[in-house]
Amino acid sequence: MIKNVANILTGFRILGSIFVLFFPVFSEAFYSIYLLCGFSDMIDGTIARKTNSASEFGAKLDTVADIVFVAISMIKLLPIIHIPEWVWIWGSVIAIIKIGNIIWGYISKKQFVSLHTIMNKVTGLLLFLFPLSLSFVELKYSSFVVCSIATFSAIQEGVYIVTGCERK
Repeated sequence: MIKNVANILTGFRILGSIFVLFFPVFSEAFYSIYLLCGFSDMIDGTIARKTNSASEFGAKLDTVADIVFVAISMIKLLPIIHIPEWVWIWGSVIAIIKIGNIIWGYISKKQFVSLHTIMNKVTGLLLFLFPLSLSFVELKYSSFVVCSIATFSAIQEGVYIVTGCERK
């Protein structure tokens, strides 16, 4: 059972993400579930490593959980936040780089490649904090920081994939 704790937590993040759909944005329930999902994302990998249960399946499940969490967060937040055009353009460039990384990883390694680099984790943390910061940081400033770090992270990930240097 202990060997499955990390994957169970990751599964709960997927369920928690779905629950977020049923609560108004910025309500107490929204924040509570949102924070629990973020916390589970921070600890599931640590638990997997500490219990010696890290696996390829767990890493892929974590990626799926991240995608579900981000997608549902965007579904909830985008209708109520005015995002400037330059952020959309920059975000599209980052997405193109990330998609290119996925394609190149698949072509070169014949498998789905998802690197959990420190910069990818920093990007994830900043994206997680983004909705929490909206009440005290102007969107244009927080967007610039997130886009800058995400761009560096995406390029770094591409370099690691191309060179075969998969640093964690």
